[in-house]
Amino acid sequence: MLSGLLKTNGFKSLIAAQIISGLGDWLSIIAIMTMVGLKWNATPIEVSLIMLCLALPMVFLGPIAGTFADRFNRKLLMILSDLIRAGLILLLATADSILTVYICLLAIGTISTIFIPSKNGKLKELVDNHHIKSAISITTMIDSGTKILGPLLSGMLVSFLEVKTIFYLDSFSFLFSALLLLFLPKEKSRVTTVSTEIKKGIKPSFRKDLAIGIKFITSNLFMLTGMIFLGLSLLILQLADSQIIILIRELELASSNLFGYIVTASGTGMFLSGYILAKKTDYQPFISMLFGVCGIGISFGMMSLFTYFNVSHPNLWGSAFGFLGGFTATYVLVPYQAYIQAITPVQLTGRVFGVINSVTTTATIIGPLLGGWLSTILGVYITFLVSACLLILAAIIGWVTRNRLDRGEKIDSKSQSKASGTATS
Repeated sequence: MLSGLLKTNGFKSLIAAQIISGLGDWLSIIAIMTMVGLKWNATPIEVSLIMLCLALPMVFLGPIAGTFADRFNRKLLMILSDLIRAGLILLLATADSILTVYICLLAIGTISTIFIPSKNGKLKELVDNHHIKSAISITTMIDSGTKILGPLLSGMLVSFLEVKTIFYLDSFSFLFSALLLLFLPKEKSRVTTVSTEIKKGIKPSFRKDLAIGIKFITSNLFMLTGMIFLGLSLLILQLADSQIIILIRELELASSNLFGYIVTASGTGMFLSGYILAKKTDYQPFISMLFGVCGIGISFGMMSLFTYFNVSHPNLWGSAFGFLGGFTATYVLVPYQAYIQAITPVQLTGRVFGVINSVTTTATIIGPLLGGWLSTILGVYITFLVSACLLILAAIIGWVTRNRLDRGEKIDSKSQSKASGTATS
């Protein structure tokens, strides 16, 4: 199945561009943190605002950007996004104030909100439903791989090169990604439909298009419930995940490299489970999500207990629990995304993923804020245990109600046809 997928016209160009831009993202993040945190001696709040500037545009503009991705040529949108981001990274190289950095990052985050649903929609165009689960798993493997290699490569380069040089390399990575995207095949039916509407004098309505996308999500019980379940799970997960470095500080025998070991082990676990899901695609999406949520809960709970009792050899058990958390996290993310890709008409993918990305990004912003507050009030041990118990409880509730939710996967064919037809009318 994987060999057939890799022969799909344009798929290799798309994932190659993802690899290049993914590594480039890590280059810029490490460079920004080095410049702002070490050279400019920024405060903790100023440093935390860096990631917030990248994430906020997705929260507020995700659904709108998804509508753009459904209305216009996705290949062109991705190429333009890469070119604009290449220019913005060059501006970062000349930044001389924290305000300039924030403005550039907000602009980069805004452009990224257009790129992401465009990429998801293009993936739907290129890959048929028979291969879509494997395709989603491969893209997740790439994200995991860059999570492992990106910080390592970035750390080495920052040690030997000036920060400005790192920004230049990141800008080049976006240019290279845009070059690879040129080899993607042209769009056919969807663009033809939009062009026909314009020729007929039908005025495009972004509000109407967005409403159609939201209606498509709410008309499917599993899609809607899965989105809420995914958002809540990510929020609960972030309560603890954002506080791992604080938990490590409580250990008497922890080495300075323990956090790096946990992150690397987590990325390795995600890469391995992504490979498994790419090979074995006959899984049930909701059951897989329950398995993943429960696994993350067990990982956090055990990590908290082992830290509380100051168990020896933290590098070993920390890496093991990090691996478990990463391995099971993929089972939360991939099955749901693959399901959405499989059932969503190609002309709706941007809007659907725009809404879903907005929900999940909101959870990943609120989660760390709540986690920091809980750790301050209750302590980091209790925060981890609360997160673990809530995740396991969510998995149990999901298991008890799974029969009702399974019926949500059986979409009424008339409703699906109606949604598809409305989007193209």
